[in-house]
Amino acid sequence: MNFLKILKKTVIDSQIYVSIMGTIFAVFFMTEQNTFRFPTILLIFITYFSGYLYTKYQYTRHFFKILALNAAAGVICAFLIIHNHNEVRLLKWFVIVVLGLLYNSFFLDVYIRKIPLLKVFYVGLVWALVNCWLTLPEFSLPIFLISFFFITALVLPFDIRDMKSDTVETFPKMIGVQNTKYIAYVLVFISLILAIFNLKLIYGVAFFLTGIITFILIYFSENKRDDTYFSFWIETCSALPFLFLLIMEYF
Repeated sequence: MNFLKILKKTVIDSQIYVSIMGTIFAVFFMTEQNTFRFPTILLIFITYFSGYLYTKYQYTRHFFKILALNAAAGVICAFLIIHNHNEVRLLKWFVIVVLGLLYNSFFLDVYIRKIPLLKVFYVGLVWALVNCWLTLPEFSLPIFLISFFFITALVLPFDIRDMKSDTVETFPKMIGVQNTKYIAYVLVFISLILAIFNLKLIYGVAFFLTGIITFILIYFSENKRDDTYFSFWIETCSALPFLFLLIMEYF
């Protein structure tokens, strides 16, 4: 039990886990598009990790340390892009970083997280841009839509978790938990249909299997559940397409 508490604190609560999950989700599409490169993987992980640290710690006494860490991370990311890619990739990355700052920054009078109902779609937008734009030579609409609908669906259970503490209007607070689940089901279903018809066969199958697990996890999402259910099990859905792909290819 102590080991699980330490694991949760050092991996999940530190934002490392969600950053890894986001990176693996991007890797799934990179392999499907034959754009897999280790510098790009490192770039995505650092971007996610520094972004989530910024969001989590900006109202704490650790903020200036995190800000310094983010500045160093920005330099490393810029170096990775310039050394391994081109100026266009640098511009794409900068746009995504700015979108991340607009999501939740205390120095803005109004930021995205304060706008009712918009948060879930905005997170889906940013993750989708990483998958369909940052890692590819040209914007891919199918990958954008697959990612957008799937990630938006995964954010909704977190709104269910936080419905009693959220200070802005969210779907669970406005239409109830069950109706929020229905929206999530529809979003996952749309992403599955798009994946089946737009991705290579084995990738479509991997995404379909992911959808089944995701439906089940959404079904059991309740406000009374422990945070680990959301921050571990729901987050893990992002990595399932790639994990199912590995199982089908190598086992």
